Amino acid sequence: MVTCKVLAKEIIHSRKAIGRLYVNKAQMMSIGNALAEQLAMVRVSGSLQRSGEVMKLVNDSLKLPEMQKTMYEMSKEMAKAGLIEEMMNDALDSALDAEEMEEETEAQVEKVLLEVAGETIAAMPATKARPASAAAAPIEELADDDSELRERLNAMRTI
Repeated sequence: MVTCKVLAKEIIHSRKAIGRLYVNKAQMMSIGNALAEQLAMVRVSGSLQRSGEVMKLVNDSLKLPEMQKTMYEMSKEMAKAGLIEEMMNDALDSALDAEEMEEETEAQVEKVLLEVAGETIAAMPATKARPASAAAAPIEELADDDSELRERLNAMRTI
């Protein structure tokens, strides 16, 4: 019976030792996880430090005041280019309109001259006898041109 008691005590001590081993194992795993976490933090810290250095180099190479000045000058040049383009378009439009106006003016002057010439010829004494229908034909054409001009003038006024 004494041996049984000794064996029972040994079993109890063994079970306590097993429990302590499990606790030690859990503590060791916890320490391993903490070390892995610290290693990861060191790596992140190194990466952040390198990215900070890179950002500092980029910031130094950017030279923000110079870039702002360049962007401002570029903005002014683009505005000038837009104004110049607009002025060129206006000049071309007015030049084309002036050509059309000049053509219309020439046509009107020509019609007036033809009308005046027709009246002058009609007022002059005839040197040769012309048939009346031949003399009346140009006057009728002038009258047709006159009515056509009036129609165009009315059309322009309605626009």
